[in-house]
Amino acid sequence: MTLTQGRFISYEYDRMVVLFSMHDDEKEIHCAISTSAMDELEGGTLGRAGHRETQFMRLRERIEACADGKYQAKEFEGAPPRIVLRSIDFRQRR
Repeated sequence: MTLTQGRFISYEYDRMVVLFSMHDDEKEIHCAISTSAMDELEGGTLGRAGHRETQFMRLRERIEACADGKYQAKEFEGAPPRIVLRSIDFRQRR
């Protein structure tokens, strides 16, 4: 099943990640994307800390498509398991 859009959760400056969720029916899937991956998606422009949510919303369709691909491939990380997106994940899908 394809994941559906969830919610923006937060930007964690200390970890340099944006946390968000997606849904598999009623199940919430926790996800994260590195800020360096988001910056690379925008051509290498460094995003400012106060604008990470706006940047995520601008890139949301591409980010969520990549997260769905990793979900379908069952590529989870950490405890509890979550989808983690890095720059390399987008290079492989070009």
